[in-house]
Amino acid sequence: MKKRILVIFGTRPEAIKMGALVNALKQEDIFDTKVCVTAQHREMLDQVLAFFEIVPDYDLNIMKANQTLNELSSRIFIKMDKILTDFKPDLVLVHGDTTTSTIAAWSAFNHKIKIGHIEAGLRTYNKFSPFPEEINRQITGRLSDFHFAPTLSAKQNLISEKITEKNILVTGNTVLDSLFWTINKIKNYETEDISKLKNKINFNKKIITVTGHRRENFGDGFINICKAIAKIAERNDVEIIYPVHLNPNVQKPVKQILSGKKNIHLIPPLDYPSFVWLMNNSYLILTDSGGIQEEAPALGKPVLVMRDTTERPEAVKAGTAILVGTDYHEIVSKTNEILDNKTIYKKMSTAINPYGDGKAVPRIINFIKKNL
Repeated sequence: MKKRILVIFGTRPEAIKMGALVNALKQEDIFDTKVCVTAQHREMLDQVLAFFEIVPDYDLNIMKANQTLNELSSRIFIKMDKILTDFKPDLVLVHGDTTTSTIAAWSAFNHKIKIGHIEAGLRTYNKFSPFPEEINRQITGRLSDFHFAPTLSAKQNLISEKITEKNILVTGNTVLDSLFWTINKIKNYETEDISKLKNKINFNKKIITVTGHRRENFGDGFINICKAIAKIAERNDVEIIYPVHLNPNVQKPVKQILSGKKNIHLIPPLDYPSFVWLMNNSYLILTDSGGIQEEAPALGKPVLVMRDTTERPEAVKAGTAILVGTDYHEIVSKTNEILDNKTIYKKMSTAINPYGDGKAVPRIINFIKKNL
């Protein structure tokens, strides 16, 4: 009898990092693999599903405007029961640090179903940074049976928390599997968003891509970030492209401070292949995203991390990323330094990516075959 695997995710970043794994699992005859999405993000999630040609078997569709984390959690708990009872999976796979991953894992635990945690072991040990992701990771780690750690330091975090070593596998990060698959795919076509970018922006200049969406940066943090971006644009002959997150807490300060600047382009969020293309054509990336800290080094792009802490210290240690927080002066000075100093730029852009070789997916599947 085939082993039943249920892959659960809800947000765009999870879908990106699980896309290559889902497609590979579905090619394995010994598994009956089904996909459940909570749609914690709706539109952005659907774009990624379409790109990876994934059709969910279960769609909880729990997206609701301005819902609290407790509302979100309770709705996932309630809806997961029927799915787990009907499908009776032998293994539930969740990813990373979202509310979806934690509540899905907890639901599986309550049904005494084995849990595999992709991207396990990331830690800051500051429960409010990032919020709520840090505690989500720790709880999911406690609930899980198999831990797929992207790096050796993530594995060491788990061992220090008394996780049995034989249940931990260092895989590299699955985002690189998806990234390399995407780069290969978009060689053969051009999206509508890519065409618009080419027509609107002078790619002969240095391109700085900016992203920002973290809860802990809402308020003064985003105001500082936006003021720093405005100063960078004023001082340098660059093109700054900022796909602005749909959250009103991001939209308001970004539009108030950055609208109308001739070399700052505020655009809607891009679909995944278009954003990969943009990263690949950028000179430098400023972000508070976790995944981009892993993707950009694989593309040889220096990253300034606009967060006070990072659960991905490997990139900082490797020299591909610099932690600048939301400090106006730090963001401006480090950006100018990288733009002005070719030696610093070359060192950052050629540092070895600490997040693996793009072969995390086959490592995970081989482990599951041996241990399930």
